[in-house]
Amino acid sequence: MTDAVPSEGSDHQRLAPQNSRPVAGQLRASDADRERVAEILRDALAEGRLDMAEFEERLEATYSARTYGELEPITSDLPDAGAAAAPVMPSVSLRKEPVRDGSWLSRITGGEGSSSWAVAVMAGFQRKGTWTVPKRFNAFAFWGGGEIDLREANFADREVEINCVAIMGGVQVIVPPGVEVVVRGIGVMGGFDHREEGVPGEPGAPRVIVTGFAFWGGVGVERKLTRAERLRQKEARRQEKLERRAERRQLHEARREDLLDQHRERLEQHLDRWDHHRERREAQRERWEERLEERLERWEERRDRWEGRRGRRGHHGH
Repeated sequence: MTDAVPSEGSDHQRLAPQNSRPVAGQLRASDADRERVAEILRDALAEGRLDMAEFEERLEATYSARTYGELEPITSDLPDAGAAAAPVMPSVSLRKEPVRDGSWLSRITGGEGSSSWAVAVMAGFQRKGTWTVPKRFNAFAFWGGGEIDLREANFADREVEINCVAIMGGVQVIVPPGVEVVVRGIGVMGGFDHREEGVPGEPGAPRVIVTGFAFWGGVGVERKLTRAERLRQKEARRQEKLERRAERRQLHEARREDLLDQHRERLEQHLDRWDHHRERREAQRERWEERLEERLERWEERRDRWEGRRGRRGHHGH
């Protein structure tokens, strides 16, 4: 019988200091990690692997997750989830890989786009999430519809063109705030949405040119915030509401204290008046007692004089 030889891993665990680094699942997740998981969910929704209710439930759990351990189960039952989630569960390292900082400069990547065309014939298409918009993107919709979402997209150039052909169908182009939009499409018994034209773009932001042709159909252009930005604004509004509520509560308490102070002052004034009235009554009672004593003394003097006269008359009679 041979003795068991301890493995290197066990020796390492035995020699390693306790709590030298946290478990991977307990590491805090970043916004970029949550966005990668959200992209996996969007692809699963587009492929029909998730219905809208499941997608919304998992997306809500994604944006509310705080650690890698909370993000991992969200995509564990989806194909290629392990490969896509691998960047979400990195080993502990003192170096952090660079991520997109959200500036326009970091989103204009150059090169080729990840998708250059989309077709919907009696069906639909979507281009959304993190993808690279080429210099020219062609979209065709016939008895169908499509959605081109640029809110989380990168751009191959400072100026990109989205050419839309809609025949008895429609294409919706969604751009983030800060992007300049130019619409040059032609509509025949249809139309192009020009409402977002004329809005100046932010410094460094790309320019999106929407061109094409619409026959018995339409091409819409609208600005929307990302879900993460909407959640941030919602949280900011909630914080502002809580602050206003706290200010109103403080103001109410201050007013209550002022009313209590006023009631105290009035009560003290009433007590002062009552004390003054009581002192006057006591003084008046003392004067009445003095007058009564004086009258009693005068009455006793008169009685003494009368008894004296009465006694002298009786003496003279005898």
